[in-house]
Amino acid sequence: MNLHYIGWFFGRAVLASLLTTVAFGSDLRFSQPAQANVSESNYDCQFSTQDIEAKENLRQAAFQGSQKAQQDYNQVLTRQAQKLRDCRAQSWLHHQSIWLRMYPCDAQEGKIDDILDRIVNRGYNEIYLGVFYSGQVLLPSRDNSTVWTSVEDRKGKEDQDLLDETIQKAHLRGLKVYAWLFSLNYGYIYWHRLDRQSTFARNGKGENSLDYVQGHSQLFVDPYNQQVREDYQQLLELILQRKPDGVLFDYIRYPRGEGSQSVAGNVKDLWIYGDASKAAFLNRATNGKGRFLLGRYLSRGDLIAEDLQEADKNYPQESSPLWQGRNPPVNEMSQPLNIRLENLRNELWFFAVAHAAQGVVDFLTLATKQVQAKGISSGAVFFPEGNQPVGQRGFDSRLQPWDHFPKSIEWHPMSYGLCENPDCIVQQVKRVLSISSNETPVIPAIAGIWGKNIENRPSLENQMAALRLNFPTLDSISHFAFSWQEPEFDKARKFCRNY
Repeated sequence: MNLHYIGWFFGRAVLASLLTTVAFGSDLRFSQPAQANVSESNYDCQFSTQDIEAKENLRQAAFQGSQKAQQDYNQVLTRQAQKLRDCRAQSWLHHQSIWLRMYPCDAQEGKIDDILDRIVNRGYNEIYLGVFYSGQVLLPSRDNSTVWTSVEDRKGKEDQDLLDETIQKAHLRGLKVYAWLFSLNYGYIYWHRLDRQSTFARNGKGENSLDYVQGHSQLFVDPYNQQVREDYQQLLELILQRKPDGVLFDYIRYPRGEGSQSVAGNVKDLWIYGDASKAAFLNRATNGKGRFLLGRYLSRGDLIAEDLQEADKNYPQESSPLWQGRNPPVNEMSQPLNIRLENLRNELWFFAVAHAAQGVVDFLTLATKQVQAKGISSGAVFFPEGNQPVGQRGFDSRLQPWDHFPKSIEWHPMSYGLCENPDCIVQQVKRVLSISSNETPVIPAIAGIWGKNIENRPSLENQMAALRLNFPTLDSISHFAFSWQEPEFDKARKFCRNY
């Protein structure tokens, strides 16, 4: 079976029959190239050393109790916010975003201001703020009714709302804040819940992702599980109450193992053996013979001739086995048994892959609808290679079907290619743009630091220059991550050292 047929079967014959058409609002973020009168020297909109030092002196004086310094500081923030808006409006890069995580030490007075000032100083006008990761949520513990723990859960800090404070202070500085959430990776803490053991994603070997992923730190859940969906819905509702400017969904995929485990080539490699996913797979059958063979295929990991003979014997009144999207040949039941067997083996493999992928798409669709109902933008974060076939029958084990994500939400490809020049990064973005529709806002995420190449990773300036050259209408890019730009400051924040 060649790759063209795999693409046709996976993309049309199966997924197209399973996907639900949903209307999404458009938030197109492409523009014409920057006007000629915008100079190259100020495209990054960074503030001068003099402006930075003057603002920092006022910040320190303000938080030492000087009312005059506080008034002057607020005026500077307002003035710089307008300068930032004006600069970005004239720059080729209208939206320059940074990925940020907060720590409990940031709850100290004035520390959020310090972080946000540093972000503005570098010319960023958007923040992608981590609000759910590693089994923790950026919610005050007193208002955290989710199954996860709060990032700030120390005694005496029960009302500390780092999320709301960051959003309010960011807006004062002209910064937009997107809430950045892990999705199908619910974190190690979820594993400890005895009442959630049936919600884990499992493969046909009985493994969950803690057994499978190096480091034993990622717990992926079954996207078909109703309890999983309800837990996430509750979390999302609390985040939306803080009114972020947008929401980004990360880990919209399955886990990826090391070496040969990074490829799914057999149904037992797929994460569809959780109770809910298994039931949903069987329910895709549209007659008894189809259900029997779907069940046998899952349990055995294959089909043998005796399975077909048993199905024919058990359902003599039925002709061909049927499941969603299947249109069997008219003469199928008159074909030799070995021909029928080979055809069904192929069909069931790609049908199982499509079922796994559909769970991911369904989960994202439910989440984005909840966000859109509040009139807030949403987007999905993904690896450009996460949806690729491998060889004749295999697939990247992450099964990240981003090409089937809603076309009118933002697409954020993690373009983290490692190469001495930006060519591999350009190719990653090019692949996404070639698949996206005109209505799809594509906002590449690139990794690196300013002014320096690190480990075969070009500087941010070089990466952005290459993207601008190759995609002149691209006007939005994000940088991973704030911690990379100021590593010593980040360590101090984590451990409250001289902070």
